[in-house]
Amino acid sequence: MRTLGQPKAPPPGAHDGTASAPAQTARSVKERDAFFDNAKYLAIVLVAIGHAWEPLRDESRAVTALYMLVYAFHMPAFIVISGYFSRTFDATPSRLKRLLTGVAVPYVVFEVAYTYFTRWTDNEPGRDISLLDPLYLTWFLAALFIWRLTTPVWRIVRWPLPLALAIAMLATLTPSIGKDLDLQRALQFLPYFVLGLLLKPEHFALVRRPAVRRAAVPALLGATVVAYWAVPRMNYAWFFHRTTAEDLAAPAWYGPLMTLVLFGCSTVLVACFLALVPGRRTWFTSLGAGTLYGYLLHGFVIQAANKYHWSHLDWTHEPLGEIVVTLVAGVMVTVLCTAPVRRVFRGVMEPRMAWAFRPDPVAEARAR
Repeated sequence: MRTLGQPKAPPPGAHDGTASAPAQTARSVKERDAFFDNAKYLAIVLVAIGHAWEPLRDESRAVTALYMLVYAFHMPAFIVISGYFSRTFDATPSRLKRLLTGVAVPYVVFEVAYTYFTRWTDNEPGRDISLLDPLYLTWFLAALFIWRLTTPVWRIVRWPLPLALAIAMLATLTPSIGKDLDLQRALQFLPYFVLGLLLKPEHFALVRRPAVRRAAVPALLGATVVAYWAVPRMNYAWFFHRTTAEDLAAPAWYGPLMTLVLFGCSTVLVACFLALVPGRRTWFTSLGAGTLYGYLLHGFVIQAANKYHWSHLDWTHEPLGEIVVTLVAGVMVTVLCTAPVRRVFRGVMEPRMAWAFRPDPVAEARAR
């Protein structure tokens, strides 16, 4: 197994640093870095739990506080890791092919699938298919496609992170951006991707030092207390990064300010989260290779469950019921990350599609 100080990035492509890695790879499982697989699995579990908590927020201040806390760092953590494993993307033909087959194709497939599915769950039979308006979870694939295409730019500019922050700040002032490809989210989450591009193995080793690990627990507990205090005082929609200050009924200058505040807050919480992620192989390490499957598939389960109004059951709003909902969500997304599920959906998640591309003379020469 490779050590944390010497992680080997997976072959560039659709799932580099996202929720999943290519199914066909020359590397063995032992060569994968357990730390990153563990981090991706734990992050996707938090994503599913956060979605399960959504119908319970209005009835419980504690659930809402935990919801705010999770949303402050789970997608930023995912995106930072995505950026870290996108460092080698250089827009060569082979990597562009992997970007198309591993991000663009699943985006189209799941955008269509979610449209048809939500026609049933939301009782909207006339809902149109629009590839420009990402539905539900597919926004991440659209954003990842944009972020990764811009990777070469961030590698040549002098101050990449300040520039990305400036773009995110300006996005909060621009309601005219509209919904095309969910650009608000792509732009407002951009700094986390750029941060990941700038990180090196030693930075991850730094946050996992014993002193940082010891500080992570009280820091997260303190953040939970702050979130509980903030529930009646703050609009948690800021953590979604999908709209402008004007749309949140806030003064325009709130947008840039909140961008900086939330970036600082989320970065600290991501560091705390990563500090507590185990670096050794565990029972869930292998599931880290299937987290994109869990991410895209769990939305169907959540949508179907919401159609039958499970949250209208009184017991789900009691403390024990909320714990049960949390455990069920965690088990559900865990199952969706397993190898049997990946085998079933691999054709749409990681299609080879050699027929769709011209032969690459350089790659063929190397193979010879």
